Amino acid sequence: MRLRRFLDQLYDAAGYVAAFFMVGVLAMVLASVVGRIAGFNLRGSDAYAGYCMAAASFLALAHTLKRGEHIRVTLFLERFGPRVKRVLDLWCHLAGTFFCGVFAWYSVRLAWQSHAYNDISQGNDATPLWIPQIAMALGSAVLLVAMVDDLVLLVRRRELAAAPADELKAIE
Repeated sequence: MRLRRFLDQLYDAAGYVAAFFMVGVLAMVLASVVGRIAGFNLRGSDAYAGYCMAAASFLALAHTLKRGEHIRVTLFLERFGPRVKRVLDLWCHLAGTFFCGVFAWYSVRLAWQSHAYNDISQGNDATPLWIPQIAMALGSAVLLVAMVDDLVLLVRRRELAAAPADELKAIE
């Protein structure tokens, strides 16, 4: 039970940090607009808005998955009986876990290499690239944890997060 509570808090924390970066996108865009109106150039604001958008996107992945908000094409799965559907669902989760693992590995590796080689952005802000890449690495690692979590739940025949559309069908 403690592990479930910890994992849910991890996914929620990633969602909150993603929301913080969405506010960061707004702040950078507003600062850029105000700067143009006031007649000064805020160097790097476009780049920082992009970094914030990437951070928000990657950090929200696990939270979105655990809330059943990812797009999932069930039209194909609904054509089969429960046995075949379970096998296909297991296969999909195994493949998703594998690809999330590869993605997390290479994201962490990219951030590490950017730090090791002192790689900086090409813009006039000259930001060390490992700083914005940390959000991608963390987001992909938390997504991997969420995929493994879902795979374990599926293997143990526990309930996965229902998509909002599925919840509406249940109400009707």
